Amino acid sequence: MFILTTISDLVRIPPHEFYKVSRDEVEDKINEKYSNKVVQKIGLCICMYDLLKVSDGLIGHGDGFVNVNVEFRLIVFRPFKGEIITGRISSCTEHGIRVSVNFFSDIHVPTSLLFEGSEFIANEQTYAWRPPDAPAESTCYFDVGELVRLRVESEEWHDHAPTGPTQSQKAKERLQQQRDLHRRSGGGQNGDVEISAEMAEEADRRAPYVVIGSMCADGLGGVSWW
Repeated sequence: MFILTTISDLVRIPPHEFYKVSRDEVEDKINEKYSNKVVQKIGLCICMYDLLKVSDGLIGHGDGFVNVNVEFRLIVFRPFKGEIITGRISSCTEHGIRVSVNFFSDIHVPTSLLFEGSEFIANEQTYAWRPPDAPAESTCYFDVGELVRLRVESEEWHDHAPTGPTQSQKAKERLQQQRDLHRRSGGGQNGDVEISAEMAEEADRRAPYVVIGSMCADGLGGVSWW
């Protein structure tokens, strides 16, 4: 689930922080930049593990910042294919189940990778599965908050490039269409719920790192089932 990865980078220390111990300041800058951030094709960075190399600091021309070349190792969350993960169900939709492991919530189990015969109950926002040849009272439910086990099948990476003027305009047009539809349906001039353009754009953005899992084998699914 956790790995160590080596990264080389440039750390810049501003003049007003020269009073700190240099090593501590370098570590703080690394954690500030990488902790709780997703690095493409590497994973979710947790924190710095150790420093491997630190160069002499060079003062930059004009700004007074000290530039230090460093090589360090990070603790990274990146489960391998086939690994069994235990987490809690955070939500269920017709497209699948979302699982959280406290510090990471972008774990998705699509409907096609659930037990055969699993059905989505829309009014309860949950899935139900009855083992073969089992009585109706033996039905198992994927309730929100349930502790479950899943097997990692794959991972998805989405590089978030800056949004250009064309994409921003499209987001505003979609927002206006939503408001017009809400007014026609009797929601009033401004609608009962005001949706900002930023929220509309955020809804279109996908998580930078998604783990795809399955719950369709013995021992997987609800921990309390087995």
